[in-house]
This record gives sequence, C-alpha cells and structure tokens, in this order.
Amino acid sequence: IAVAFCLQTDLTPGQCWPFQGSQGHVVIKLPAPVWPTALTVQHIAKAKSPSGSVSSAPKDIAVLGLDDDGDATLLGTFVYDIEGEVLQLFPLKV
Repeated sequence: IAVAFCLQTDLTPGQCWPFQGSQGHVVIKLPAPVWPTALTVQHIAKAKSPSGSVSSAPKDIAVLGLDDDGDATLLGTFVYDIEGEVLQLFPLKV
C-alpha cells in the first residue's frame, strides 16, 4: 500500500510552502494507524528555480511517528542532497 501526501496543491516554481526561519515542523494526523516504510522528498531543480538557487530546500530531516498517547518514535534522520536528484527516497525504520 502506498500513501502519498502533497502538502500543497500548487507545485508551480516559486509557489513553495515556506517556513519562517531556518526550521519548521509538520504534523500529519491520519484517520487510522499506519507504519510508513519510506519518505520521499521532492524539491525544484536549480534549472527551474526562479532564483536559480535551491538553498531553501529542506536539508536535515527527522521523521517521528506519534502513537495515540503522543509518545514519539524516531523513524529516521536524513539529509536532502541539493546536488542530487530532485526526488529523493529515504527508507524509514520498520
């Protein structure tokens, strides 16, 4: 089973989902328990960036799972490589 989330529907270059400052957090609550096996992160390519830069791309990423009691389990930490492919897959701990 694959579950995909898009945090924003407008994926036009320059129409990002910005965070204020250098850090941000996203919480996604699902209607039923799941155990994800991977995280995919996609960011615009330098060649398509209106500024010619991708310095705003996420870099250090931590994924945590929360149970019904709010207890967190670290599922993985990753570094998004801005020099790599625009779509990067990171396996999570299962």
